[in-house]
Amino acid sequence: MAAPGTRTESGPTAEPAQRPGGKTSSSARSLLLTVLGEFVLPRRGEVWTGTLVDALGALGIEEKSARQALSRTAAEGLLESERHGRKVRWSLTRAGDRLLREGTERIYGFMRRPHVWDGRWLVLTAGVPETQRKLRHRLRTKLTWLGLGSPAPALWVIPDASKEPMVRDVVRELDLTDRAYAWTGPSAAIGDTAKLINAAWDLDDVEKRYLAFIERFEGLAVASGREAFVNQVLLIQEWRHFPFLDPDLPAELLDHGWPGPQAATVFHDLRNRWHRRAQAEWDRMDESAAARH
Repeated sequence: MAAPGTRTESGPTAEPAQRPGGKTSSSARSLLLTVLGEFVLPRRGEVWTGTLVDALGALGIEEKSARQALSRTAAEGLLESERHGRKVRWSLTRAGDRLLREGTERIYGFMRRPHVWDGRWLVLTAGVPETQRKLRHRLRTKLTWLGLGSPAPALWVIPDASKEPMVRDVVRELDLTDRAYAWTGPSAAIGDTAKLINAAWDLDDVEKRYLAFIERFEGLAVASGREAFVNQVLLIQEWRHFPFLDPDLPAELLDHGWPGPQAATVFHDLRNRWHRRAQAEWDRMDESAAARH
């Protein structure tokens, strides 16, 4: 991902669409998922191979890596292909559609509206032995996605009791009902809440990431449809990490001004500003791919 370009008297401008090649397959897959969620999902979940290759090429992904990312995503059950003569048309599977819709809802809903805290916490204990590493990883991934933090082994917390139904669903899905216990309610005022928060989440790192995001994107302007497409994907690519990193703590639990809301404003303002031109550029690439023989 390229950083914004130089600043002029009228504000920062985007770099040209060219991006350095040699991206890893993991970054190619990550960008592919962002593209699928932003441009393919709203279009009945269908897309030509050529469109995706061109789109990822604009983002600095070489064709070989783009095709490998497609194959890997299909192998994971998120895409399926259908041949039309010499061309291949990809469609989102039911699992792929669900994954992208859930991700889109979380990415665009995250920190969208201020919330009033009722003072209640959710505390979960779920014991998974070290030998079950895959299960431990799945549990951690799902609970982190919900915003929970782990201040101690097998212990998870979040100052948001409304997450109880979602946590219950995770416990049931992973078949941990007989090994998990949860409580909701206000703090008993025993111990230092600030220490608990610091142990559960790396907020110093999250704050640095927010400030870097703001510095990189705030006021960024684009000069073409291609730049709008590239920079919108990069904007979403950066923002999509924050729901995993930031528990969106109530203001009462933060000891200073938190840059999250400012970063959210930057994200939504730029995405709205670039949306029409980025979508038009996607349609141009798709028409070009469809016209090839």
